[in-house]
Amino acid sequence: MHGTPLGPTPPMPVPTEKLQFAMPPMHDSVEEERRHRKERLAGALRNFGRLGFEDGVSGHITARDPEFTDCFWVNPFGMPFKHVTVSDLVLANSDGQVLDGRHHVNQAAFTVHSQVHAARPDVVAVAHCHSVHGRALAALGELLDPITQESCAFYEDHALYDTYTGVAVDAEEGRRIATALGSRKALVLRNHGLLTVGDSVDAAAWWFVSMERSSQVQLTARAAGRPVLIDHRAAVATREQLGGDLVAWINYQPMWQDISRSEPDLLS
Repeated sequence: MHGTPLGPTPPMPVPTEKLQFAMPPMHDSVEEERRHRKERLAGALRNFGRLGFEDGVSGHITARDPEFTDCFWVNPFGMPFKHVTVSDLVLANSDGQVLDGRHHVNQAAFTVHSQVHAARPDVVAVAHCHSVHGRALAALGELLDPITQESCAFYEDHALYDTYTGVAVDAEEGRRIATALGSRKALVLRNHGLLTVGDSVDAAAWWFVSMERSSQVQLTARAAGRPVLIDHRAAVATREQLGGDLVAWINYQPMWQDISRSEPDLLS
């Protein structure tokens, strides 16, 4: 590099078309898309296990099959999240009957998940776990306040299901939960926990992770003092920037890359 009286000449910028940036993949067949969704589902379950979202046999993520759209892939009942592989996943219909797989499914999962999927054809994945801070927020019967950039992604885009009737075991309860969710991305189930949805497994998983962390921040900030709310206009603007499923997909990629590289057996 030749010098000049003003100093060395800086390198030329790399053309933007030569810079790598991951975007959601396109698929040439339903088989390819099915495999992709199953891989991401197994990875999301392992990430949830790493993060401590598992509580006994509670918790599940469902992914709509790209061909049989009223059927859903889900984690096998009773198997640790951290051990799930693609081949362990179970395909069940909206009644919770197993169509493909070697294990039972959590019937309570399908009571809720199948109704949410039915009400929201735009949704590919639904995530619900009994995470610690999500349950704490749910025990208060409160929504997330706009107190951080991350929580603003949920501003006016999540709701409270303000009742508790025990373990959800009937379709009518599932329909009421789906109605409470409406067109939003997330729901606080009072005295129960959190539920998130997305147009990809990655998005639904990220929204759950972010909502759990936002719950932790809110509870911690309130315990320490009086949180300062972000005003309505700024909260809406932030949600418009950060609250879409594509942004969620992008945010989730470091977690996917980490789990798929460090635990490649999940793809088996």
